[in-house]
Amino acid sequence: MSKRHSIMSEQLKEQIAQELGFAGTLHQEGFGGVSSRDCGNMVKTAIKMAEQGISGRSMT
Repeated sequence: MSKRHSIMSEQLKEQIAQELGFAGTLHQEGFGGVSSRDCGNMVKTAIKMAEQGISGRSMT
């Protein structure tokens, strides 16, 4: 079975986990120890960051 590739880099996941306050759990237990609510909040934060990046670009 092939390994799934992540869309978010490990660095971005770490950054968002730090911002949301569950980086310690992520380091100790991996994503298996992170609640589904926290994972959902991570995705929401990543989407907001992407939207802000897109809206910050000039349309030329």
